[in-house]
Amino acid sequence: MFAKVASAIALRLKGANFLGAGQGGDQTIAGDDANNAAIAKLLAEIPLTRPKDAAFGHLATPIAFSLAKPLKQPPQAIAGEIANALKDLEIFAKVEAAGGYVNFTLSDLFLDRETNAALKLGANFAKSSTKTSEKTAQNSIGNNVTYEKILLEFVSANPTGPLHIGHARGAFYGDALLRLARHIGYNVTAEYYINDAGNQIELLGRSIYFRARSELLGVKEDFPEECYQGEYILDLAKDALARFGKAAFTNGADLAELSLWAKDKMLEWIKRALKDAGVEFDNFVSERALYDRWNETRAKLEANDALYTDQDGKVWLKTAEKGDAKDRVVVRENGAPTYLAGDIIYHGDKYSRGYDRYINIWGADHHGYIARVKAAVEYLGGDSARLEVLLSQMVALLKGGEPYKMSKRSGNFVTMEEVGQETGYDALRFVFLTKRADTHLEFDIADLKREDSANPVYYVNYAHARICSLFEKRGFALDGFSDFAKIADEGRAELNGLADDAKDLLWAALTIGEAINEAFKARQPQLLTDFLYKLAVKTHKFYADNRVIGNENEAKFAKILALVCMVIRLGLSLLGITAKTRM
Repeated sequence: MFAKVASAIALRLKGANFLGAGQGGDQTIAGDDANNAAIAKLLAEIPLTRPKDAAFGHLATPIAFSLAKPLKQPPQAIAGEIANALKDLEIFAKVEAAGGYVNFTLSDLFLDRETNAALKLGANFAKSSTKTSEKTAQNSIGNNVTYEKILLEFVSANPTGPLHIGHARGAFYGDALLRLARHIGYNVTAEYYINDAGNQIELLGRSIYFRARSELLGVKEDFPEECYQGEYILDLAKDALARFGKAAFTNGADLAELSLWAKDKMLEWIKRALKDAGVEFDNFVSERALYDRWNETRAKLEANDALYTDQDGKVWLKTAEKGDAKDRVVVRENGAPTYLAGDIIYHGDKYSRGYDRYINIWGADHHGYIARVKAAVEYLGGDSARLEVLLSQMVALLKGGEPYKMSKRSGNFVTMEEVGQETGYDALRFVFLTKRADTHLEFDIADLKREDSANPVYYVNYAHARICSLFEKRGFALDGFSDFAKIADEGRAELNGLADDAKDLLWAALTIGEAINEAFKARQPQLLTDFLYKLAVKTHKFYADNRVIGNENEAKFAKILALVCMVIRLGLSLLGITAKTRM
C-alpha cells in the first residue's frame, strides 16, 4: 500500500522544476552526468518512514537530505519545494516540510480506497508485487527488495526421544519465519536434518534392548545408567518385542537393526508431534545417508589445504585460520568421522543445491559450532556470508508459580506434546513468539488460561471475536477471507469525516505490511505479535469509546472494523494461529 504513495512522490519529484525538468516534459536533469546518476538512484527508491508523533502525519521522507549534495542545496529548501510540488495531490490531506523532512497526511479518499482494496485482497493483503520467477520487486512499504531463494533448516532434533519444550520454541520460530517469508514473496524450502548417525542412535537401540529384557521379559540385570530413561522407551520396547520376537532379546539382538528401527519409529513420533503443532517440512535429510559422501568431501578439503593429521592419527580441520577459537577434529583416532564431519558434508550438500541464502535455527548450546561450520563452508569453496545461523534459547516453564513437573513418559524433560495439549498450541505459539528467540523465556502456563489482557493471545483473539460477533448481529458472518471482499463491494460508505480515533484505528490496521516485512527482515516474529497486541488495544478502546450498532457512522465503523478483523486474522495466520470467531 505504501508503494502507491512512493510511486506518486517519485513521479512528482521527477517532474518538479527545481530538478531542472518541466511538468510533464523532458525528465532529464540539468547538471553533470554524475549528479544525474546520483539523483536517478535516489529517486528509484524514496525512503518512507512513519513519524513517532502522529501529529506530524502518516508518513515522512528524509529524501531531501540525500538530494542536498547532488543538488547543492540545503535540505530545508529542497523539502519545502518537494512539499509545494506534492501539496495538490488528492492522496494527501496535508504535506508539510519540517527541518528537512517532508511529512504527509493521507487523505480520506486515499484511506478509503486502500481499505476497499485491502478487503478485496483478504489473505493476500500485504503481499509483495513480486512473482516467484522475479528476483526484485516492491514490498508493501514501497521499497525494493531482492527476493532470495532460501533454504531454512530448523528443529533438527536427534530422533532419540520426544521433542521437548525447547525444541518447540525453535519449531514455532522457524515456522513463523517460513510463513512470513512466503507471504512476502520469498521462495523458501523448509528442511529438517535428521541426526541419525553416531553413538546416540546406537544408545537408543541399547536402551530399548535392556528395557525389554528387564521390564518385559523379567531378566534380572541392571539397566545401564547411560541409557535413555522415560516411559517412551518402554513403549518402544513393547513395539520392538512384537516386531522382532522374544528370541531377539533373549538370544542376543542385532543392535544395529534394532537401533535403526527405533530411530525410524521415533522419527514418525516427531513428525506426528510437529504436524499436531502445525509445523511441517518440505524435506527430511538423513545424516547417515550423507556419510557416503565423506570421502569425496574429505578429498575436497585436502585439496584446499584444510586438513592435517596429528601424531595420534586424528585429522583436524584448520578452523582457527578462519576465525574459530581453535582447530577442530573431523576424524577420530579410529578413523570414524566426528559429528562435525557430518555437518560439513551436510552444508556442502546444501550449497550444491543453489540457494541464495541458508538459514539455520540452532539451539543456543550450538553457538560454538557457528565459526567451525562457516570455516568448513569456506574451505569447500562456498560463501559463508550466505549462511545465517539464528539461535533459540531454552525455556523455563512454570505452573502456578512452581517449576513444571516432568512426566514419567519423557523421563527428564518436559515434552512439547504434553504442554501443547494442556495449553493449546495456538496459545503456546503466541507466547513463544512474543520474545526474541535468542533471549531467555520464562512463562507460567496458568497465564495462558487467563481471560484478560495478561494473556496476550486471548486479548488479540477477543478483539477478533468481538468484531465477528458484531457482524453476526448485523446479519453477516465473517467465515472466510472471501467474506471481506463482499464487505468492500457492498459497503459503499466512504470513510470521510470520521473522528481521529476511527482514522487512527484504520491506519494502524493498514500498516500490517510494515510489521510483516520488518518481522522477517529482522528475523523477529515478535514484531508481528507486538503489532497485533497494539492493534487489539486500539480496537478494545474504540469499542469502549464508541457505540457501533445504531451509530450514524455505523456503516463506516463496520468497514473499519472489518479491516481490523481481517488484519488480525491474517497476522495470526502468519504466526501459525487460527483466529477465534467466538469466545
